[in-house]
Amino acid sequence: MKNAHPLRTISLLLLILLARLQAHARQPVYGRKAMVVAVEDHAVDAGLEVLRAGGNAVDAAVAVGFALAVTHPFAGNIGGGGFMLIRLADGRSTFIDFRETAPSKASHDMYIGADGKPTRESMVGWRSVAVPGTVRGLELAHNKYGHKRWAELVEPAIRLARDGFPVSHSQMESWQNSASLLSEFPESKRIFLKNGNYYEWQESFRQPDLARTLDRIAQRGAADFYEGETAHRLAQEMAKNAGLVTLADLHAYKALERVPLEGDYKGCHVITSPPPSSGGVGLLQMLGMLEGTGYEQGGAGSAKSYHYQAEVMRRFFADRNEYLGDPDYGTNPIPSLLAVDYIRRRRATIDPERATPSDRVNPGLAAGSEGADTTHYSIVDEQGNAVAVTYTLNMAYGSGVTVAGGGFLLNDEMDDFAAKPGAPNAYGLVQGERNAISPGRRPLSSMVPTIILKDGKLFLVLGTPGGSTIPTAVLQVITNIIDFHMNVQDAVDFPRIHHQWKPDRLDFEIGVSPDTIAALKRMGYLIEEAHPRVLARVEAILISDGWLEGANDSRSSGTVGGEGKAAGY
Repeated sequence: MKNAHPLRTISLLLLILLARLQAHARQPVYGRKAMVVAVEDHAVDAGLEVLRAGGNAVDAAVAVGFALAVTHPFAGNIGGGGFMLIRLADGRSTFIDFRETAPSKASHDMYIGADGKPTRESMVGWRSVAVPGTVRGLELAHNKYGHKRWAELVEPAIRLARDGFPVSHSQMESWQNSASLLSEFPESKRIFLKNGNYYEWQESFRQPDLARTLDRIAQRGAADFYEGETAHRLAQEMAKNAGLVTLADLHAYKALERVPLEGDYKGCHVITSPPPSSGGVGLLQMLGMLEGTGYEQGGAGSAKSYHYQAEVMRRFFADRNEYLGDPDYGTNPIPSLLAVDYIRRRRATIDPERATPSDRVNPGLAAGSEGADTTHYSIVDEQGNAVAVTYTLNMAYGSGVTVAGGGFLLNDEMDDFAAKPGAPNAYGLVQGERNAISPGRRPLSSMVPTIILKDGKLFLVLGTPGGSTIPTAVLQVITNIIDFHMNVQDAVDFPRIHHQWKPDRLDFEIGVSPDTIAALKRMGYLIEEAHPRVLARVEAILISDGWLEGANDSRSSGTVGGEGKAAGY
């Protein structure tokens, strides 16, 4: 807008603000028995199809995951990885970790150029690809907690890939906006760009190669992807294009079951993601620092409430970048980071009237003590089982690479490691040696699927894509509901802020009051007013008085492939 006429600029900003305010007036989608919330309509329908056929929430989560790999190639995948948080109706909770791993050929300085700076290779192309985990993860969850036949859960995705579906307007725009990346790789250009002719709105999009891959997975399970024909195709293409992932890497990959992190906030019990997610630690830390401050007295959207939220964000990210990494490659000091005394000390360093410069906020323990282009979906079934899944290719369309004959995109997850410890990655995160590249290691993630109980009963299921903005967005939706008493749709749509310690900058969205921004600037925050951002896209389900209330983020429409949907019955 730098050279735009002032009146046109003002008019445009007013229109954007009006649209956001209208979005705030949206009501949740209601259901009595079951609910699926995801970024893409066909995937939601796939989940509901499974639930109506007698499947549970885990079965539906598998179906949605495979369907998104077809209908939401922006982030849905079988060539990436992620996390699944499960809370069963009998009270048991578990966490499925299917985060990607560094290939055996990976090395600490593999992305450092001759000039000493990180290269583009960690973000684009064959050498940016980590060993995918999605298919193993969905299979592990199904084998332990699902009960429908595996092939039935993959079938909706096979139909969508084989028979096609109409291209939405936002998906059409998304492919065109990513044409420079996808055009670098012949298979991606052929499949997603029609060799440069581009898909039109409502044109049918068919993916026969992907349908055949999914059919093999339906028949043979994850064994096909990691040992069978699909594995050999992937390994051969890697070798042909100087990639790192080998057949041995695929054979060796394992999805893991971990114990969720748990904590309490104002009478609610929070069940969330353990490392290699940093988000769960951060969520519990930030909620703990907020509790007792009275920050909510300023009201939602006030300078006071945003100030305290920004300061707890700043302190979490200082700790995150110093202390957290793959728990299988070192000890994460989680008990120390979540200790009541430690959180109290961190809270005490917040000045109620002034921003604390990030150079004065250091990791707080004594010595010795993820892509914005991800996707999330939430599911609750008729029995009361709840599942929150966040999975990713990392950046939009991942590495840009599509496996010839396989029809699926591959991640660029190697950029989530600290390619050069102390230097920022694609999200501006400055990370340390605990997240350095090492063969077999899982990169630290910000993804934080979360489930909250109230009075011992299921209350809230949520998560979001958004890279480093994931834990801060989830924090704000939770506090909008618990502290500011919003309904779930308003809580999801309300304008957000984000601070990640370094760079020392407060990001904000359209809809934050200009008076609030001015007050925050007077408090010492560096705010680039000309550059408001979209800060994550939350998908949530609230359970209240016997109703399921689904909220799909208004930020989804027009920004990614698919308009987003919450649906129940």
